[in-house]
Amino acid sequence: MVAHPYFSNMKIFHFPGQTQFYSGKVRDVYTIDNKYLVMVASNRISAFDVILPEPIPFKGQVLNQIASYMLDKTRDICPNWLISTPAPQVTIGKKCEPFKIEMVVRGNLVGHAWRTYQTGRILCGQHMPDGMKENDPFPTPLITPSTKASEGHDEDISEEEILSKGLASTSEWELLKKYTLALFERGKELAKKQGLILADTKYEFGKLDGEIVLMDEIHTPDSSRYFYAEGFEERQKTGERQLQLSKEFVREWLIANNFMGKEGQTVPPMSKEWIQTISNRYIELYNKLIGQPFQPNELSDEETENRVIEALSKL
Repeated sequence: MVAHPYFSNMKIFHFPGQTQFYSGKVRDVYTIDNKYLVMVASNRISAFDVILPEPIPFKGQVLNQIASYMLDKTRDICPNWLISTPAPQVTIGKKCEPFKIEMVVRGNLVGHAWRTYQTGRILCGQHMPDGMKENDPFPTPLITPSTKASEGHDEDISEEEILSKGLASTSEWELLKKYTLALFERGKELAKKQGLILADTKYEFGKLDGEIVLMDEIHTPDSSRYFYAEGFEERQKTGERQLQLSKEFVREWLIANNFMGKEGQTVPPMSKEWIQTISNRYIELYNKLIGQPFQPNELSDEETENRVIEALSKL
């Protein structure tokens, strides 16, 4: 194992049959025999496409276990990449050829959609109804895709542009939309049972042996926004701020400290108390969404490596 490029106390593993390694903003991805992926969800946290200077305790475990839970709960809708989760922060899955599209789906007028709404009504070729307030539910969910950028921010794209640029064929695009809406409906159902509203989320898909497969994480606080259902309508009527579970509070803290990822801006220092607050918020979402208390379990690097090697040997 060698030192990690982001944090010196994080390790880069080397697994049998490893053919490639990639370190993203949050996850480290190991390609095995060009057939499988070992995805390690780190405790890194990013906002505005910038990795913040301090890791968040147990964040990787929270993300990994929510994603695994949600992938299992949606297997009947479409095939997905998940094979096993041999360690709290690790998922092993099938290697797919990814579509260069993020399938963003919105049930409520919030975030990027709301910012766009204040200056116009068209988002990714979709018309947003007049007369809506921030956080209002759309009459029907909107799919507002974005292109996957290798660097910098992802960019909004319309259905017409996706088809004209060949990012998906007509039949592929129709199936991607079908899967996206069905997954979102299931996500809303699961959230509703726990007293939450899934306001928006995103899905990533790839192809394996000609079949479209759901990839990566789903319905986690890094890829989704949840509102508390209790009191939601009353807060909308009175104009009170909605209570939500997502990492939006981290972005808000950064904005309040004059950082939005722009050139010349500096990430504000993160106190131990603030780091613990972020960790607690991630754990709160796990408890609320899964309906069971979170069990912290950070394995040593050696134990993690051994578990992954054992799981790979069975493949």
